Amino acid sequence: MRRFAICLMVVALALTWPGMAPAAAEEKVLKIGTLFPLTGPCALAGQRCKAAVETAAEVINGSHPEMNIPLATGTGVLGYRIELVHADSQGKPEVGKAEAERLIDQEGVWAIIGCYNSAVTKPASFVAERKKRLFLAGSSSSAALTERNLKLFFRLAPTDRTESHAFAEFLERLNAEKGAAIKTVGLIYENTEFGKHAADEAKIALTAKGFTVTADVPFSPGATNLNSEVTTLKAAAPDALLGACLGGDYTLLVRTMKQQGWVPRVALNYCSGYQDPEIARQLGPDADFFAGCTGYSPDFAALMPEVGAVEKLFSAKTKVPYDADSIQETVALLVLAQAIEQAGGPDTEKVATVLRSTEFVSPLSLGGKVAFDAQGQNIRATSLITQLQGGVYKRVHPAAMATGELVFPIPPWDQRQP
Repeated sequence: MRRFAICLMVVALALTWPGMAPAAAEEKVLKIGTLFPLTGPCALAGQRCKAAVETAAEVINGSHPEMNIPLATGTGVLGYRIELVHADSQGKPEVGKAEAERLIDQEGVWAIIGCYNSAVTKPASFVAERKKRLFLAGSSSSAALTERNLKLFFRLAPTDRTESHAFAEFLERLNAEKGAAIKTVGLIYENTEFGKHAADEAKIALTAKGFTVTADVPFSPGATNLNSEVTTLKAAAPDALLGACLGGDYTLLVRTMKQQGWVPRVALNYCSGYQDPEIARQLGPDADFFAGCTGYSPDFAALMPEVGAVEKLFSAKTKVPYDADSIQETVALLVLAQAIEQAGGPDTEKVATVLRSTEFVSPLSLGGKVAFDAQGQNIRATSLITQLQGGVYKRVHPAAMATGELVFPIPPWDQRQP
C-alpha cells in the first residue's frame, strides 16, 4: 500500500509540474521572435513591421476564406499555433544583439524575424547563426548581409546594390528621353551598415554609367539637425541626389532642404523614410516630387490584387496601409511557415534546405514568387521607382510599369502651389 501511495504521488506531481503534462494534453506551439526598433527614430517603421508579423500570424492561426493566399485555411502549420515574442532593438546594434540572445536563451524562440535596420540585423543574425536558429530579414537592404556565408540567414527585400543600379539606369533614361543633362550626383547617408554600404554601391553603379559624385555626405542617425550637411550639398549643387535616410532622419532632411531653399533637379531615396506613408503624410505637400524605390504602395493594387484582404487586418492594427518594408515582414513569416510545412515540421536544418531549394508562391510579393539563392538572398525580389505626386506614390520606372509621368525637374520651393 505504501508503494502504491508513493506511485500515486509521483503521478500527481508529473501532472502538475511545469512542462511535465502528458503530450496529448499539450498545445502545439511554435515560438517566433520578432526584433524591430519599437522605440527611437525608426519607431514608426518598427511598430508597423511588428504589426506586419502579427498579421501573418493571425492569418496562419485563424481561418480566412476571403484570402487567396497560402496558409489562410485555419489549420495552422501542421497543427502548430504560431506564438510571437516581441523585442525592441531601439535601432541600436548592441541592443539588437543582446535582445537576440535573450529571445533565444530565455524566451526559447525557434526563429527570429527582423530587424529593419541593417546595422542591427548584422549582429543579431550572427547570434542566431551561432545558436542554430533561423533568421529571416524582411526589409534590411544591405547587400553585405547575404555575403557572409551564413547557413540560416534569409533576406526577402531587394538589396541596396539592386536599387543603386536601378537609380543609375533611371538617371540614364532621363538623359536619353528628356534631355535631362544630369551629370553630377550628391550622396547623403546615415553613417551605419546600411548607409555606408548604400553609398558604396551607389558610387559603383553611378561611375559605371558615367556620372560623377560631387558630394559625399554622411550623418549620424537620429541627428537633431542636418544644417551643415544640407549646406554642403547645396554648395556642391549636384544635378541629382541619392539619399539613404530612414525614419525621422528623412523628414528632417526634407524640412532642412526647404529651410535652405534648395532642391536638386531629381532626388531618389533608398528604402524608408521616402516610402513610409506616415512620414509622407507628416510632410504633406513638402514630400511631393521626391522619388525612390518602392516594393509596395496602394498604387500597386492592380499588380497585387490579393494584398487587399490581408491589408485589412494590418490596417486595423496600424491605421495605415502596408508600405514596402512592412509587407516584406508579413511575407517573411508566411514563407517560413510554408517551408516548415514542406519540411514536415520545425526541424531547423530541413527547413533551411527547403528555403534554399524551393520557389514559394507569394501573392504579397511584387513578383508573386520568393526564391532564395545559396547565400539566402531572395532572387525574385523586385521594386519599382515611384514619385510622390499629391501624396500618391506614382510608378515612374520602368516605363512599361508606369502609372504617371515623372515631374522633372523638381519645382523649387518658392514655385510650388500652396
